[in-house]
Amino acid sequence: MSSFLDLESIPPLWLQSAGVAIWVLLVLFAAWVVNRFANKDPEIVRKIVHIGTGNVILLAWWLHIPARVGITASIVASTVTLLSYRFPILPGINSVGRKSLGTFFYSVSIGILIAWFWTLQQPQYAAIGILVMTWGDGLAALIGQKFGQHQYKVFGRQKSWEGSLAMTLVSFLITSMILVSVQGNLWQTWLISLMVAVVATSLEVFSFLGIDNLTVPLGSAALAYVLSQLIGNV
Repeated sequence: MSSFLDLESIPPLWLQSAGVAIWVLLVLFAAWVVNRFANKDPEIVRKIVHIGTGNVILLAWWLHIPARVGITASIVASTVTLLSYRFPILPGINSVGRKSLGTFFYSVSIGILIAWFWTLQQPQYAAIGILVMTWGDGLAALIGQKFGQHQYKVFGRQKSWEGSLAMTLVSFLITSMILVSVQGNLWQTWLISLMVAVVATSLEVFSFLGIDNLTVPLGSAALAYVLSQLIGNV
């Protein structure tokens, strides 16, 4: 695997920042279009933003965004989302008085994972954590709402087996694709991916008040990293 800090391949900071900013603006524009012309369901708009912004972690990885930039952006986003629970700063994404800190935890988790794995020069684990949350939880919610015919309750929260299965499958695919890209097609890679998928789904099921946006990415990334050191040895 090539060095994460291959200086000759790192674009200038202004280009790195511009790439991320353009992507975020495109996501927000897509959410606005859907809300304005196609679908008034605020949950759909939230999931577009949830899934779209999560992919910023890939840009941060591929463009070699410095850790300080990612951490600063996380602090700013966390502050804005906290204020938005009290004031209508982000209508359609947060509702004033909404009993969930999910968006706040989402922003915090990105900053923590960048600070952790950028320092270790192992950004792939930060990507695993965020993308498992981004795609796994995002698609699980949408599939569960649309196709969830088999319901169950955990701590009074309604869940569906269809949504949980979607979370497991997507988490497995995300983790395996990233690990195969950096570690190779090894049996350990597939085992680690399966274990991460099962644990991520369990964390999502047993979380409440939006804390899964913190426990799922941190737990998935940490587990993938630890297992890679223990049984992957790559």
